Amino acid sequence: MSTTTYPHGNTAWFTRDRLGMFIHWGLYSCAARHEWVMNREELTVEQYRKYFEHFNPDLFDPVAWARHAKNAGMKYFVITTKHHEGFCLWDTRYTDYKVTNTPCGKELIGPLVEAFRNEGLKVGFYYSLIDWRYPDFPVDARHPQRNDSEFRTKTQGRDVSRYAAYMRNQVEELLTRFGPVDIIWFDFSYPGHDGKGKDDWESEKLLSLVRKLQPDILINNRLDLNGAGDFVTPEQYQPHGKVLGNDGKPLVWEACQTFSGSWGYHRDEQTWKSIGQILRMLIDGVAKGGNLLLNVGPTARGEFDFRAIEKLEQMGQWMRVNGVSIYECGPAPDELTCPPDCRYTFNATKNRLYLHLFAWPFRFLHLQNLIGKIEYAQFLHDASEILFEEHTGTDVHDIKRPKNCVTLKLPAVKPPIEIPVIELFLK
Repeated sequence: MSTTTYPHGNTAWFTRDRLGMFIHWGLYSCAARHEWVMNREELTVEQYRKYFEHFNPDLFDPVAWARHAKNAGMKYFVITTKHHEGFCLWDTRYTDYKVTNTPCGKELIGPLVEAFRNEGLKVGFYYSLIDWRYPDFPVDARHPQRNDSEFRTKTQGRDVSRYAAYMRNQVEELLTRFGPVDIIWFDFSYPGHDGKGKDDWESEKLLSLVRKLQPDILINNRLDLNGAGDFVTPEQYQPHGKVLGNDGKPLVWEACQTFSGSWGYHRDEQTWKSIGQILRMLIDGVAKGGNLLLNVGPTARGEFDFRAIEKLEQMGQWMRVNGVSIYECGPAPDELTCPPDCRYTFNATKNRLYLHLFAWPFRFLHLQNLIGKIEYAQFLHDASEILFEEHTGTDVHDIKRPKNCVTLKLPAVKPPIEIPVIELFLK
């Protein structure tokens, strides 16, 4: 086990803001059938070239993107500056495989950073550790031409150290051209047989460079360096409980999730999550001490998918009245057991407990371990009072209510809110 101690960024803003937008955008938006299309269909660089020659997002409006994110309640964003295909969305000096050489002909990262900053969102850059196009990236089990034995033999002399230097050069560009960057999101390591990890990426050098250029930046945990990341990144699943380190202490974490089953734009993909599922993921994450980074895959014209816009607008409607149960919140104190089909979040500064009702109960909701602790209760969406009673269990004839609980008296009909939230003011 590594005993190296690494410097870390300050995650205070991160655990306060809780909700961010992930954006996967690249040449794969032209194919419109998953961002791993090059890998899945085992396409060669030459076969993939047609997307480079036709990439022209003429409807790209970074201000509209930023406003979609802000109106949905997002507080930061992370954009794919380069994905595994190797295509760069900024005018890098280190490759010709960049957006300024496509029919688009212009830099995209700079305008995005400016637009999102102007809307008050923090800035994050995703950078792929993998590059299937770079001439010195060795073929491995994840490479599109992994099953082409002739190609593998032909490319055996590739020097991964030259690729590692290329990565450092590009990361230096990203962290010196666009002002303060709040997050860098590396993706990803797969050490072991026919894979790549910290020695291939020269992760120690890369990490040192990032910390030198932007000391306050937050770095995710995918460099294959134990203990180096500021936060961990469960992908496409919700942790069962709080995320703990080897020492048993809670870790800072962020679940990255998609609206559908694809990160990049996928025209024909149909497994889109309902707004209820999306909100439950967000609430469940905060209740367990985590963030949600929710992904959008823009089209090759440069617009958000209409299905994503619909979900973002629905999120915004809920967050507008219930966002205080998310921002600056985290898990409830351990002694509080949440009722079935509900989640607690807790704002320690305000001493307020938020009860999210995933299923609507009939008339009464019983809360354990809160006798004598509640000053006032109300629905969050309209600030209407909720009456409650305390029961110590001394009345043997009262069989309606469990002993030693607070009983909330709810209306018979669920309010017109996707997930109602009850705000409990604690004494």
